[in-house]
Amino acid sequence: MGNGTALAIPLKRSKTVLRPDPSRVLLRRFDPGNAQRMRGIIDRVMAIPDPTVGLLLEQVTADFSQRHLYLWLRFLNRFEQLRELMPANVVISEQRRLLIGSYFLSEYSLESAALFSPSMVEHPDQTGVPAGAVRFIISLRATGEGHISSITFRCGIIHRDLRIEVDPAGSLLTEPRQIAHTIYEGPLFQRKLWELGLESGFAGRVLERLGNSFTQAALRDALAAELENSDQAHGEAGDDQILARSIWMLARSNYEVQFEPEQDLSERIIFPSTPSQRNGIEDARFVRFQQDNGEHVYFATFTAYDGRVIVPELLETSDFLRFRFISLNGSEAENKGMALFPRKVNGKYAMISRQDNENIFLMRSDNPHFWNERQLLLKPEFPWELVQIGNCGSPIETKAGWLVLSHGVGPMRQYCIGAFLLDLEEPSKVLGRLREPIMTPEPSEREGYVPNVVYSCGAMLHQGQLIIPYGLADLATGFASVALDYVLAAMS
Repeated sequence: MGNGTALAIPLKRSKTVLRPDPSRVLLRRFDPGNAQRMRGIIDRVMAIPDPTVGLLLEQVTADFSQRHLYLWLRFLNRFEQLRELMPANVVISEQRRLLIGSYFLSEYSLESAALFSPSMVEHPDQTGVPAGAVRFIISLRATGEGHISSITFRCGIIHRDLRIEVDPAGSLLTEPRQIAHTIYEGPLFQRKLWELGLESGFAGRVLERLGNSFTQAALRDALAAELENSDQAHGEAGDDQILARSIWMLARSNYEVQFEPEQDLSERIIFPSTPSQRNGIEDARFVRFQQDNGEHVYFATFTAYDGRVIVPELLETSDFLRFRFISLNGSEAENKGMALFPRKVNGKYAMISRQDNENIFLMRSDNPHFWNERQLLLKPEFPWELVQIGNCGSPIETKAGWLVLSHGVGPMRQYCIGAFLLDLEEPSKVLGRLREPIMTPEPSEREGYVPNVVYSCGAMLHQGQLIIPYGLADLATGFASVALDYVLAAMS
């Protein structure tokens, strides 16, 4: 550690910058109004003469088939979702079904507004990487129309000379399919219900119907059966009906999705899909987590936003093809900016957090789904962070201790990036802290979606160099590097 005197830290910014690309579009469901209006649109399409239907379908196909995979299949799937709105006892040709489906889909420009909040981790496949280099995955917060945020990915290589090369992004974007038979563990699901204050006779009877493991479909059937037996089943706002909706919402917040292996990673999009995520999946902090058996899995904490309430949630994947969404429970699972340590510490999971919008805390738990204790680590101290402090991603293990990148908010709501160091065996002990930030916005980085912000959701350590991906004014993403030794020497 340094002697308390602020030292200049020689940070090097890369020329590589990832900017939002409005041409990257996702095919999304389009609901132009209520059922009556949608029936009206269907009736108008049904009135189109058969020869014209074929011509219109040819034109739509020519315009959009190069922009989306399996376009006709998507049209047919959308048609099937609208079956109950169709005229009764009418035979509809395949061409007309395809055309009807096309009227109820639309393109969403995923990153038309911004591409920021990057988090970088080592790629699970290092095959063919040159000596001294490393392949990485970077997750990014893509923001489009309506300020809706989703997760997108890029791959790249950090070369021996620290040159950063990011692979070109694909254009055929797709969402994953939801796993129809996601298996829920009965005891774990019950614990989540009880943590949410939903312990009741009704909930207990539902769980008794399900046993030690069950699917979402089995839960739906159990809820329906128990409501049918309930004295309040036919009331408009009975307690059991409210409980049933809450149980179902919890199940929908814990699910799995699967991408197809042939899809390029940059084309795999995690878009909001549950009520808690309705208005965005924000600021995912990915970490390569070492399990007790030595194998690795990737976790990501993120903020789910429904337009009114923010809720921290968890992602888990081993291959970036299949993702498991996990609700976080417990009295301390709240607010933004939770970041998981990359392994257990003294037999427990550990997390950096900020429950009070101001200070940094340490949390520990025997289960990554539940967080009920916290311990104050740091308060704002220096002029550049007096508004609030928080983490910029998961702690990084070094010989000197756990290195945590932090952000601080100062005058004029300017965001800067700093760092502090925690003891490896007892992370509640702060060993050092930067008095001055590593990074402040340069003049060329001040203008954007949110001015005067540099911000990261996770860096990597490679060959003694700290590689920091960072958001530029919440608009684009840049990269910087600095020697770990310089950072440690500047701490007091």
